[in-house]
Amino acid sequence: MRAHRWQHAFMVAIRKSNEEGHRRKFLVVVDETPECDRAIVYAAKRAARTGGVVTLVFMIAPGDFQHWLGVEDIMRAEALEEAESTLAKAAERVRSVARTEPETVVREGTNSEEILELIEADADIAILVLAASTGSEGPGPLVSSIAGKAAGTFPIPVTIVPGNLDDDSIAALA
Repeated sequence: MRAHRWQHAFMVAIRKSNEEGHRRKFLVVVDETPECDRAIVYAAKRAARTGGVVTLVFMIAPGDFQHWLGVEDIMRAEALEEAESTLAKAAERVRSVARTEPETVVREGTNSEEILELIEADADIAILVLAASTGSEGPGPLVSSIAGKAAGTFPIPVTIVPGNLDDDSIAALA
């Protein structure tokens, strides 16, 4: 039921990335996985070549802070510090690959819900860029959930970058 409600909400929201005063945004979910760098490089190259912007989002998992008062505040602050540090490294990677300035966003919640809310809130986000893991356990949970059950109702196109591509291969494709 929830997916259907989101589907309806996103069908109404028109993307504005091609309108005057707007720029196409490539959304990348940043984490500590090796394949994340592949998504960052691809998004940066595409943004640079199309006059777009890379939006980097880091998700802080919900429920990590349900502890005693005071401890919760400390844990939330530590998670935010980790998020900002990870985003700073990812932003530097975007700058080094494509000499373009990315946007950074920190969200607290579950990946799929927060991604959808971010897309709904920013009509310039036009493409979600993910990278697939090369491990034997599959492409990764985010790729599996979005490319699997949500693929037909997702509000924007999703680009999945193979995790085994090197920078030159990505540059040739982007």
